[in-house]
Amino acid sequence: MKKILVFILALALVAAFAACTPSGEVTDQQQNEDANQEENNENQSAETTELIVFAAASMTETLDQIIEAYQGVEPNVHITATYDSSGTLKTQIEEGADCDIFISAAQKQMDQLDATKGEDVNPDHLDFVLSESRIDLLENKVALVVPEGNPANINSFEDIVNCQLIALGNSDVPVGSYSLEILDYLGMDIAEMEANQQVTYGSNVKEVTTQVSEGAVDCGIVYATDAFSAGLEVVDTADPEMCSQVIYPAAVLNISANPEAAQNFLDYLQSEDAIAIFQSVGFSMVQ
Repeated sequence: MKKILVFILALALVAAFAACTPSGEVTDQQQNEDANQEENNENQSAETTELIVFAAASMTETLDQIIEAYQGVEPNVHITATYDSSGTLKTQIEEGADCDIFISAAQKQMDQLDATKGEDVNPDHLDFVLSESRIDLLENKVALVVPEGNPANINSFEDIVNCQLIALGNSDVPVGSYSLEILDYLGMDIAEMEANQQVTYGSNVKEVTTQVSEGAVDCGIVYATDAFSAGLEVVDTADPEMCSQVIYPAAVLNISANPEAAQNFLDYLQSEDAIAIFQSVGFSMVQ
């Protein structure tokens, strides 16, 4: 009986203590849990901004690296990059593809989307570029590259006449246009070369680079940066008089769903960190 009375007394004391604790009082542990939950809810509710960048294929390696670095600067901005020839990207934009920023490997494709340009370069009067955002971002060089070991012994642009097969970009691809300028400067007839089956084409610079890397051709004309990224041997680089200056214009498009965020990323592409990445593969800033 005595044990039963002690047990009942203990229960009564617990009940009394609970009754003395205000119903609204929260323990320190509960407060910490609530604070952590609130912080998690805020993080989850933070809006993620989606940006779509269309960029020339020759920027693949560097821009991927810069986008990764940008995540540390703006973690709530998610960037998707699409790489292809500038002509293909321009056509996709014209046909209604979602895009916030366009970076071309030549002025031509950007001009064709810029309403401030004359009918001679923008005959369709297309209006996609926020002209105030447009900049000349980078400069590249055109290079002659050969497969490992240089089996055809091609050592300069002049030696192209001796090769059995050369890889070029299509004429509507910037690197292809620069290549044709070089061949014309050297007095080489592209039609005759085609008739002699001396030419194979790529729809963008990466396809040309692959053909050379695989040894499917004697040589190819690509950008110096692509040669660097692919580890190809450069045997010659075009002089300024041989072809046009290779300038990469960049701009925010007026179809952007997030123009402010797009401009911020475009500004970042001109930062010291981004420039260092561009320069590491051979790009230079436009003087």
